[in-house]
Amino acid sequence: MSPADRWRILHMVEAAEQALAFVRNRQRTDLEADPMRRLALTRAIEILGEAAAQVSDSARIELDDIPWPQIVGMRNRLVHAYFDINLDILWDTVHLALPPLIARLKPAIAHASPDLD
Repeated sequence: MSPADRWRILHMVEAAEQALAFVRNRQRTDLEADPMRRLALTRAIEILGEAAAQVSDSARIELDDIPWPQIVGMRNRLVHAYFDINLDILWDTVHLALPPLIARLKPAIAHASPDLD
């Protein structure tokens, strides 16, 4: 894995961990009541998706069990349809998809060259 790919995957992990921190000990209804939390959560997922979009094809092949198109697609949806975000999907994505994604990406970072661009 190239240093640039390692850097982008590190950004993905950091954004995913931030998103999880934003919802820790919270309920789904907190997104309705707290616009700052909702925006922070949305932005974390946007960052995760943007970093994923920058990962090279060779790294995507190496990590072929990662749902790259879905991650990037969610980012695109959040950015371009910002006025129509389904908070249930956002909430479920954070709770259901991010823990296994982090669990898969962290070892990839650990096994990659530590030299960063």
